[in-house]
Amino acid sequence: MVSQNEQVERAKKIKLLLMDVDGVLTDGRLYFFPGPDGKVVESKTFDSQDGIALRWLGWYGIKTGVISGRDSPATVERARQVEMTYVFQGHIEKIPILEQIVADAKIHTDEIAYAGDDLTDVVVMNRVGFAIATANARAEVKAKAHLVTTAAGGKGAIREAIEVIMKAQGIWPELLKKYEI
Repeated sequence: MVSQNEQVERAKKIKLLLMDVDGVLTDGRLYFFPGPDGKVVESKTFDSQDGIALRWLGWYGIKTGVISGRDSPATVERARQVEMTYVFQGHIEKIPILEQIVADAKIHTDEIAYAGDDLTDVVVMNRVGFAIATANARAEVKAKAHLVTTAAGGKGAIREAIEVIMKAQGIWPELLKKYEI
């Protein structure tokens, strides 16, 4: 982890927030139920405060997206609800996806934040401007992060990271004013 001043400097540049899903947007637990047709249905729990904060980023021109190793209809639906720009699933090797997103977004990797919790995330964290680890992340992941959230994945970690970004970019007071705070 770096100093708070360096966190602010890195967060000021962010134009895109990318995230892993399981353990970052969720608490990492997966629930499997039999569906009416007998096939297994997966369920996940997402944090509502993470969700509204992801929407806020969009209001201020900061794009969002996920790169996940698992395919999940629940992730697709959550990404739709919070208006994510990028949704990539089934990709344990995340660097080619990062490169594809950079080319599409036409931004430099210094303008990307990435939040992760497990070893597969470190390769992306090493390449972006603002690397975020959730409180529940593996020790190896936390060691590579510029910011380690106090909240765990699925329990407000992304909201916490978004507030850091919005405050660094000076848009937090405007948002508070919108809500008469």
